[in-house]
Amino acid sequence: MHPPEDGKKHRSRRNFLGQALTAAGTAIAAPSLLQQTTAAQAEKPAITPKPGEMSVTLNINGKQQALAIEPRVTLLDALRERLGLTGSKKGCDHGQCGACTVLVDGQRVYSCLALAVMQEGRQIVTVEGLAKGDILHPVQTAFIENDGFQCGYCTPGQICASVALLDEVKRGCVSAITPDLSTPPQLATLSEAEIKERLSGNLCRCSAYNGIVAAVQQATGQAPPSPAAAMLVREPEEIPV
Repeated sequence: MHPPEDGKKHRSRRNFLGQALTAAGTAIAAPSLLQQTTAAQAEKPAITPKPGEMSVTLNINGKQQALAIEPRVTLLDALRERLGLTGSKKGCDHGQCGACTVLVDGQRVYSCLALAVMQEGRQIVTVEGLAKGDILHPVQTAFIENDGFQCGYCTPGQICASVALLDEVKRGCVSAITPDLSTPPQLATLSEAEIKERLSGNLCRCSAYNGIVAAVQQATGQAPPSPAAAMLVREPEEIPV
């Protein structure tokens, strides 16, 4: 085996994952580049609707976007196919996996189930709009630092859902497993079970759940578990013969 050449960049696991996320278009690795793309698209003139289309203006990531689309076009397709905002992913396309989650007026929404023409006048935030310039949203930073992703495909939806989760807890919203509905949980004491329940609408086929929960714990101000923490595996009970 030849020793690495001097000056050659070390290819660590974190570097690899960062490159994978860039390819997936999650706006984690290069938010400013995606925002520049969005700004360029916002400068496009309004499109004259064709027969069967409607004119609609959507506020996406703080910018007005004029579109001419058919009434049946979903918000997800409008974002990805018409505006080039491919951070929101099309997974199941049936509202079951959460990969397409975006924020609409601060609420998490499956964009594959929402019609674009019904979102006029609302504030839409995609994963591309969470970072401020080159400064990542605290949830994005937490996902990176806790390896809350593997292939990265579900990551945009997981991040948007986590941002909404934090706001919901701040507003005093309870979940299906909150033991006392008159005493909503607080961020500082939000349990792991509460985090899992509140993110249960977003699936990760790579099973990065431990890292995702740790990322949310960090974003709430709690101390996440060590990445080196060992997983306890329960041995199956022996079947008597």
